[in-house]
Amino acid sequence: MRAGKALDFFRKIPADLTESTALGAFFSVCAIIFMLILFFVELFAFMDTTYETSVILDSSLDTKLRINFNITMMDIQCDFIAVDVLDDLGTNRMNVTKDIEKWHLDENGVRKMWQGKTIYKEREEIVYETEEQHPYNLEELHRNGEHAIPLTQENFLPALEATTFSFVDFYAPWCIWCQRLAPTWELFAEDVEAKKDTMVTVFKVDCVEQRDLCNEHGIQSFPTLRFFDKSKPVFPDYMGDRTQAALLEFIRMMARRFGTHQNIPEAHRKVISERLSKPEHHPGCMINGHLDVNRVPGNFHVEARAKYHDLDPKNTNLSHIVHHLSFGDPLELHESRTLSRIAKEMTQMSPLDDKVFVNDAKHQAFHHYIKVVGTKYSIEAQNIKGYQMLARSQVMQYEEEMIPEARFNYQISPMGVVVKRSGRKWYDFITSVCAIVGGTFTVIGVIDAAFHKLFKKGTHY
Repeated sequence: MRAGKALDFFRKIPADLTESTALGAFFSVCAIIFMLILFFVELFAFMDTTYETSVILDSSLDTKLRINFNITMMDIQCDFIAVDVLDDLGTNRMNVTKDIEKWHLDENGVRKMWQGKTIYKEREEIVYETEEQHPYNLEELHRNGEHAIPLTQENFLPALEATTFSFVDFYAPWCIWCQRLAPTWELFAEDVEAKKDTMVTVFKVDCVEQRDLCNEHGIQSFPTLRFFDKSKPVFPDYMGDRTQAALLEFIRMMARRFGTHQNIPEAHRKVISERLSKPEHHPGCMINGHLDVNRVPGNFHVEARAKYHDLDPKNTNLSHIVHHLSFGDPLELHESRTLSRIAKEMTQMSPLDDKVFVNDAKHQAFHHYIKVVGTKYSIEAQNIKGYQMLARSQVMQYEEEMIPEARFNYQISPMGVVVKRSGRKWYDFITSVCAIVGGTFTVIGVIDAAFHKLFKKGTHY
């Protein structure tokens, strides 16, 4: 037993040899406070999580990259929007429709009508039905007068106000589709005039001579066939077949649709007129979906283009809102929650989201330049793969005869980033706590002993 006591590292001083002093009590309180402060500082440091980043060579074997987007074109209707993809491998995909949805928007930006991917694919593949070659040219048809009445800036509103309904062809003489439609439109106008039972008058406007008038009505493509109730346009514009039969059926349908108000009492007509006078159409279009592109530098762009129309460059405005733009497969819910706890500067996956790009001048469009950086997050036993983005945008000027396009240029960085969670181990924390307790006890003990000897020595003298 005595031999065992000799191994005691923590030997005790007999109680009758110890002495309690006021100075010792003061230093004891100071030691406790100091140890508690250091303990909580160490505890907060242990609980705090930091993240370390490192740069590596991106050795991904993926040959495809997914682009997710949701973009609203504020001044172009869905019928005149095409999404194209080009890259450095020579890929040139025009008017991509797969996995893309298009929504017509009203004047408040609310989705009004869906133009699905299937509808758009069919629209791109069909051919407008037109009349066979007419035996007469336009000059011969005009020998008995012009039945499609030409309008100018001065007589446009008076002419429309003088009729119940109007059907107007906004055209450009250089437009090949307008040239093909012209004989049919003249014969259609003559047929309408002869029937006298449709309450519709057929007009036409030369948008080269009457440029200001067409600009005032926002004519973006030729031909634009627009129906009017008095001087109020009825949207959307006519987009059906260009035959006499189809045109006649359309105006009869429109006359039946609006003609039901003719016999309604005046007070009720006023209420209905106020409701109908609210804009029912806005040329906005929301495009959302995704593209699978080659993992090489390239671009996708939104362009105003239509197979059976020629667009007017000066009235083509590519102002847009990027609701969402990201690269890579969408994250799972738990992955998104995990990344939401990381600092934003380490998760720049969609920096263009909710940004508005407005073109105030004509012949301009925004181009976006994006650097895509593959990123791997090793956090909470999860390996999350994503793509961060660095994006810059600028306005590009186009020549007057060119149709602007909203372009998104992207480059994939050959270097990748690894983000890891960096935290202290539990045994490091316990070691630090023991060091705090032991170190504080020892240092305060030395100070207490020094002061005790000093005061004792002073008392002796």
